[in-house]
Amino acid sequence: MSDSWLRFWDRPHKIYVNDRHLRVHYARIADEILAILPDRAGLQVLDFGCGEALDAARVAQRVARLYLHDGAPSVRAHLAERFAGTANIAVLDDAGLAALADGSLDVIIVFSVIQYVGRLALPGLLRQWRRKLAPDGVLVVADVIPPNARMLDDIHALLATAWHHGFFLAALGGLALTLFSDYRRLRQSLGLAVYTEDEMRRLLHDAAFTVESLPRNLGFHRARRTYVARPISG
Repeated sequence: MSDSWLRFWDRPHKIYVNDRHLRVHYARIADEILAILPDRAGLQVLDFGCGEALDAARVAQRVARLYLHDGAPSVRAHLAERFAGTANIAVLDDAGLAALADGSLDVIIVFSVIQYVGRLALPGLLRQWRRKLAPDGVLVVADVIPPNARMLDDIHALLATAWHHGFFLAALGGLALTLFSDYRRLRQSLGLAVYTEDEMRRLLHDAAFTVESLPRNLGFHRARRTYVARPISG
């Protein structure tokens, strides 16, 4: 993640309009992860760039070991405190991730992260994830923004979610605050990394993955894309 975006996520922010929005967001992510996990025992799973991961304990009930990685120190501190009593959850920084044995992970989930990663840095991350995956493992890269995505798509996703989950008025207020937020200024100055399907397929293939594009994106943003990648043998 670029230093500017990392600093943003490492301090208090108003991405979520209220506590209800925050909880709905992470509950949906946990639901999506649970739905894509292979149906077998002993899974070793990494949630890369996991954020606050409020519902990670639900995911941990289905796996042998859940690794939560986040680049922001303050987020890792929250995670370590929140899941201190959950024996099969481990919170990792970059060094902890690098120390995991190659070929040890069955599933890696990367949800709404790569838009904040510099385009030159992404190939290295893909290669690292490839090394950490077991030969029959799976990498899920979700919420990838295509070049034709619009800010209106984000607004629609927020308002539709807010209407369905009962925080519509708070969402309208949150949109007004966003006009003057650090997030909007950073998004205007730095932009978000966007990828066509052809680009994602090429990047993943170059990192020795086969690639499948799911018919719908995981999460709330219907205009975004999810890719499922598996290691190429040999």
